[in-house]
Amino acid sequence: MAGYLTLFMSALIAATILPMQSEAILVGLLVADGYSVILLLAVATVGNVLGSVINWYLGRHLLRYKDKRWFPASTQQLERAQEWYGRYGRWSLLGSWLPFVGDPLTLAAGVLREPISSFLILVTIAKAGRYIVLAAITLAWF
Repeated sequence: MAGYLTLFMSALIAATILPMQSEAILVGLLVADGYSVILLLAVATVGNVLGSVINWYLGRHLLRYKDKRWFPASTQQLERAQEWYGRYGRWSLLGSWLPFVGDPLTLAAGVLREPISSFLILVTIAKAGRYIVLAAITLAWF
């Protein structure tokens, strides 16, 4: 149970303010005995999507704090994400799994008032897809 909780928390934090590597924890648990692959993928995905929802909420309601030190994206990251989001629209959320630009994209979606329903669908596809590919590669090697 502790492994699943650790994975959930790392996936949630990885998608929000603090830097965290949920992928390393997922790989470690995948190669350990006693864990369900399906449950690991579900836990990681739910945690990471929930972290992205926090970013969406911050973008939607707390943009006035964007210059605060604790804000999860720099001004440059947020501007780049808003440009990308403006160019590609909601479909850019399929890149929400990408390092450096993914989390600011989820903030930009909140700023630009993306409806939560389409946000959840696209971000879940992106986050789950990344974890599924990582699990497939890991299980093929071990």
